[in-house]
Order: sequence, then structure tokens, then C-alpha cells
Amino acid sequence: MPEGMLVAALRHAGCVFAEEEAAILLEAAASTAELADMLARRVQGQPLEHIVGWAQFCGLRMRVVPGVFVPRRRSEFLVERALAVLSADDLLVAGRPVSHVPQQSTLASTPTQRIGSHRPVVLDLCCGSGAVGAALAHAVEQQESAGSAGSAESAARAGCELHACDIDSAAVACAAANIAVVHGKAYCGDLFAALPESLCGRIDLIVANAPYVPSGAIAFLPAEARIYEPHAALNGGADGLEVHRRIAAEAPRWLRTGGTLLLESSARQARESQRILSAHGFEVSWRRREESDATVVTGHLVNAFLPGER
Repeated sequence: MPEGMLVAALRHAGCVFAEEEAAILLEAAASTAELADMLARRVQGQPLEHIVGWAQFCGLRMRVVPGVFVPRRRSEFLVERALAVLSADDLLVAGRPVSHVPQQSTLASTPTQRIGSHRPVVLDLCCGSGAVGAALAHAVEQQESAGSAGSAESAARAGCELHACDIDSAAVACAAANIAVVHGKAYCGDLFAALPESLCGRIDLIVANAPYVPSGAIAFLPAEARIYEPHAALNGGADGLEVHRRIAAEAPRWLRTGGTLLLESSARQARESQRILSAHGFEVSWRRREESDATVVTGHLVNAFLPGER
């Protein structure tokens, strides 16, 4: 099929980026018959990422299969904020968003700082495909490699100790494939119940793109999400924040003192997400990037659990 015909068919189906999608389909298809099948599925409204089997995220190709939540561009901001925390350059401005966040990605700009030989323990909670955790771990490794002399000792403790969990077994299988290259471990279960007890009180950073779409708003989502993505990855309950409440209540048991929780949210929900975290002992701030419609709420845990309380 000529590329021009492919572009025209995609544009007629309402694909805004028809030229880019045509190039991706042409690269992915092994035959004319497969290309025709892929085009038919895309015209029907199936997500392009499910059709070709991968999503572009933070400059990396992440495995994505049908039935698994597709990582969004806005979640790249969550990775950037997580990297800032691990780089020890994140300034807390309690109760207020910090403005003037640069549009350009900072994933390859600032070497991460490490205290002694401590290798940060990171949890990608509600991980879906594992894209957030995989991209973060990859960025940490790249920055440390650029900032070190390449000694055997530094290589041995490079990167982070990555764990990821999700309630959906298909998502966990996908995540396991994506985080294998950074030696991450994936678990299946309901939030923290999926984790081994050995992680209790050890986690430095939790990143969570948890469901935050209000139940009543799901019917108004684009068909790609509404029909082809799991509602469990979208549905945040009546106000969209039911899962955020559960995370805020349970996270202190798993974080070390001084650990950090990052939640992807929306501009409309950010202040309530702040209030939820504050009620559970977190010092809270939030940041917004307008051009990608991205909002991240940050909670720093300041109160330690006593040993018998964990």
C-alpha cells in the first residue's frame, strides 16, 4: 500500500498525526497483508501502541500489549520529578505549585547525587506497563554513567533498586519485560499487598500513576481509552481520588523516614490530593506543566514509624 493512501486512510479516520502513524505502521508491518490488518484495527479505533506492540516514552520503546494501559506523554513529567528527587535538587514549597518548570525534558541534564554507597530503593506503584519505573531507572543509570569515572565499584552500585507492582496480571507481565533490562522486580497484587515484607520501611521513593479519573467521567473519555484500556487503570472512584487515599494511608509504613511519594494527578484534583497526603504526615507540594497537561503532587515523609508500628 502506498504511503500516501495509508496517510489518507488514517486522516479520514480522524488520526491527528496521520503521517507519523503511517511511518510507524510501515516500519512495524512485515507484509502487505499485515499492514492492511494493522490499518483496519487503527481505523476501528484501537490504540496505535497496542497494534504495534510498543509505546514511545521518555525516548525509549516500552512494550505494550492489548488490554494494558498505554503510558501517556504527560507521565514523562512524573519521571522528571522523580529524577529531581533522587538528584536531591527538589525544593519543597509547601502548599503551592512551583511555577516556571522548563518545557524541555531534563532527564539527561543533571547527574544524580548519591550519599555514600546507598542505592535508592524505588517503587513504581500501579505500574501498568512499568514505563515510569523503567524510564526512571534508565535515566539514573545514564546520569551516573556520565558523571562517574567508570570504576568497577561505581558500576556495581549504579542505578536504583527498582520494584513495580500492579493489580492486573497482564500489566505485570508487560512491566516485567520492560524493567528486566534495569534488573527490576515486578509483583502482582492490590497496591502494597503485592510487595514482600522485606521492603517495609526501606523504600526511598514511590512513584504512582494511580487511577484518578472520576467514575462518572469515564463515559466521556476518548474511545481509545474507554473501549480498549482496562477501566481498573482509569477508575478512581466517585471523585477520582479513592486510590490516592489508600496510597496515602499505606505508604508511610513502606517508606523510610525522609522518603518521598509522587502522585500523578490533575490540576483540578491537586489541592485535594495535597490535603490527603498532609493528613498522613507528608509535607506536600505540587508542580504543573501546562503544555503536556501534567500535574504531580509530591509528599515528603517527615515522621518516622516506631519499629512496632510498621
